Amino acid sequence: MSVEIIDFTSDLAAEFRDMNLTWLQEYFYVEPKDEDLLNRSEEVIIARGGKIFFARVNGEIAGCFSLLPSEEGCYELGKMAVKPQFQGQHIGQQLLAFAVDFARRQGMNRLILYSNTILSTAIHVYRKFGFVEIEMEDPPPYARSNIKMALNL
Repeated sequence: MSVEIIDFTSDLAAEFRDMNLTWLQEYFYVEPKDEDLLNRSEEVIIARGGKIFFARVNGEIAGCFSLLPSEEGCYELGKMAVKPQFQGQHIGQQLLAFAVDFARRQGMNRLILYSNTILSTAIHVYRKFGFVEIEMEDPPPYARSNIKMALNL
């Protein structure tokens, strides 16, 4: 299976929104910050210096993630999703490897992410890539977040 990582285009905004809504509604609920990021991704992510990438398999969009500028020299990795029919095929790991490589090429020092420990498979993959748990803000940026992780690049 060949996975191609492609950059955001306006016609993919609905794919980004829908993939993320699917997992958010399955495991949690959609928070106001999610609604803003997903419904206005070009304004809230792209126009503010962020990036959105997609995994494409055989011409079909299979997954996505975003990188949002955080503190100086740091991206927040977020909104990573893989469509259910593509899960278990290591697409998320390929997206994560691309994110790490991209951040390094952009001269970033660090990647951070917010997650929840009920997403044990995701947490396992993050740890496999070298992410470690760090102290989280109070209150966290998302009500669902109970873990913050970082990878020094």
